[in-house]
Amino acid sequence: MKTLWDISPAVHAAAPVFPGDTPYSQTWVASIGPGCPVNVSAITLSPHVGAHADAPLHYDPVGAPIGEVPLETFIGPCRVVHAIGCGPLVRPEHLRHALDHLPPRVLVRVYERQPTDRFDDALPAFAPETITLLADLGVRLVGIDSASVDPASSKSLESHQVLRERGLRVLENLLLDDVPEGDYELIALPLKLTTADASPVRAVLRKLP
Repeated sequence: MKTLWDISPAVHAAAPVFPGDTPYSQTWVASIGPGCPVNVSAITLSPHVGAHADAPLHYDPVGAPIGEVPLETFIGPCRVVHAIGCGPLVRPEHLRHALDHLPPRVLVRVYERQPTDRFDDALPAFAPETITLLADLGVRLVGIDSASVDPASSKSLESHQVLRERGLRVLENLLLDDVPEGDYELIALPLKLTTADASPVRAVLRKLP
C-alpha cells in the first residue's frame, strides 16, 4: 500500500513558468577531474518555479519575506479535495462535499493531468469567496495544482488579497495527478530565503495512520 506521495513537479530547464518569469537554468562552475574532486553547479531560477510557497511579500508591499514565515503551517494534517473540471474558478460548491471536520490545510486538485510541459494561460484558480469560506472554517493553508490561486490574467489578485487579509499561507503548482481525495500529513517546507517573495518546496504527502 502506498504511504508517500511526492507532489512536487520536476524542476528543469523546460519546466513551465509564468510568462515573463525566470526559468530554471544551470551551469557547471567546477567538474570532477585532475585537480578537482567535486562537481559544483550554479543555478538561476524564479522562486515560483515548480511547487512553491508564496510569501506575503509577493502580494503585499510590506509583507514578510518567506524566510520570516513560521514553518508550522507547512507541516501537519491536510485534506486533498478534488474539483477536477470545475472550470476557470474553484467555487464553494465544488468543495462542499468534503468540508466536514476540515484539518487546517486544504489542497485542491483541479487537473486530471497537470500540464507539466507548458504554461496554462487558462489555469483554474480560486474564487475569492472560496478562500474566505475555507478561512472561516479554520483553514490556515491552501494549495492548488495550478500555477496560481488567481487567474493568469488577473491584475487585482483578489484571492491573493484574501490570503493577505486572513493571514493564510499558500502552496501553488503542486502535482496532485495521482493523489486520491482524503486526509494526509503534508510536509512542504520552504527554504529560509531571508528576502525572497517565495520559495521552492519539496512537497510530499504521507498517509495518516
